[in-house]
Order: sequence, then C-alpha cells, then structure tokens
Amino acid sequence: METNPGNNTATIGFSISSKVSRKTKPDDTIVDICGIKAGRSEVVIIAGPCAVESREQLFETATAVKNGGARILRGGAFKPRSSPYNFQGLGEDGLRMLRDISRETGLPVVTEVMDTRQVEMVAGYADMLQVGSRNMQNYPLLKEVGLCRKPILLKRGMMATVEEFLLAAEYILNQGNNQVILCERGIRTFETSTRNTLDLSAVPMLKHLSHLPVIVDPSHGTGLRWMVPAMAKAAVAAGADGLIMEVHYKPEEALCDGRQSLSLSEFSQLMIDLRRVARAIGREIL
Repeated sequence: METNPGNNTATIGFSISSKVSRKTKPDDTIVDICGIKAGRSEVVIIAGPCAVESREQLFETATAVKNGGARILRGGAFKPRSSPYNFQGLGEDGLRMLRDISRETGLPVVTEVMDTRQVEMVAGYADMLQVGSRNMQNYPLLKEVGLCRKPILLKRGMMATVEEFLLAAEYILNQGNNQVILCERGIRTFETSTRNTLDLSAVPMLKHLSHLPVIVDPSHGTGLRWMVPAMAKAAVAAGADGLIMEVHYKPEEALCDGRQSLSLSEFSQLMIDLRRVARAIGREIL
C-alpha cells in the first residue's frame, strides 16, 4: 500500500496484486452465510450474547433477537479475557448449544475462534468464524481460517490502522477464502469516557478501498449500553452493510460485558428505529 503524504484526504492505494483492493475487483463481494447475503441492499443484523452461559440464556435471547429482525446469532464459546481469572467461555459445550439453538431458531451462528488448533472444531459447529480484535495480526490463525471454506468475520485490531486491517484480510484472501466481512469495533485512543473510540469514518474508507462488506460493532465500540442505539443508527447512516450487537435477556446478570449488552426490549425498539434509518438511505432491514 502507498500513502500520499501531500494529500490530506489520506488517499491509500494497494498494489495491483492486492486481493482486497477495489482496483483488483471493482464490484462488491457478496458474502453468503447460509443464504443470507452481506454486501447487498439489506443491512444484516447479527445479535446475541457476548458469551454462551446457559441453554436458557441462549434460547431466550436468540428467540427474541430473531423476532426483532436479527438474521444471524452471535455468541462466544471461547472468550479472550484480559484477566485469566475471568469467565473464559464454555468451550465445546458452548458450541454444541449454539448449534442446537441454531437448529431450533433457524438462525445461522457466528462465533470466535482463538487458536489455529480450534479452527476445525469451531468450523464444525459454526456457520461463520470470527477472528477477534486481539487476533487480527495473528498471522498463523489468519492463514488457517483462510484455508477454511466458511465465511470469516474479521474484527479490526484495537490499535490497528485501516491499512493494517486490510492487510490482515489479505492474509485470509491469499489462502483462497474470499468470503470475508470486515468489522469496525472501535480503536483505543486517549479518550477514557468510552471503552473504545468507534471509528465510523472507517466505514466509507474501507468501502472505498475494498470490495469486502463492512459491518460495525457499536457494543464494543462504546462499551456503554445507552450509547449503542445512537452509534448503531449512525453506522447504518454511514453505509455499514450490517451490525453486530450484544444482547442479553438479563444484562445485569451477564458473566461478561453486561454493561454494553442491550436488553431484549431495548433491542426490539432499536430495530424499529434502524429500519427507519435504513429506508432513509435506500436500504432495508428485513
């Protein structure tokens, strides 16, 4: 990639061989998750708990988000936590719950994979694999999921530039998997009033530079439940192809990230508002 230092519009260009670049592929890539197409006019909503905690929690939440209009269920079976003493997820038991609830609700599942040794197992349960912020530059993992023929949700690293983010996606495409969705989830800055600084300017920039779909995570982007609706609506207005949001049937009892998880009623109301925003810019939320 090349940056023109004399141009304050930050024009970034890839080499002609870059697989993520619009110069290589001018048309938008459509990522297919069990028949759900990300990158078209529909704004695809992904919702669910931060972590799978119990069957009751997952079923109640999944049923509610589906009724509200979510098209894909999220939920972590393996959780990368800053402290080794915090809840780390249920592992394969959590994956089994995700698959069972997926069959009952009809919602495809996305869940995080943290290690090259987990890819085959997670791919056996999930419809889309997530590479989290902490692993955006885990190059062996990027190569391994690139060999997997499941769609990949790649989250921006917490201190990654747009260039580094796209080069991480390049690792996946370079292994033959072009079914990649980019996710802006906030970056670490000097600001302390929010968990991260949600960089919505990255949405039009990424869509300008790359043909891959771009979604936004306003939950991690702010870390505050009350801010999620405003930033979710702003993300849709900025051109995001989808949203991934944390929703919990009892946020006050969540084992992780309860402060940023919407309640079921808050999610339902937000979906009503998001449909209005989507219609205003010529898009739709089914």
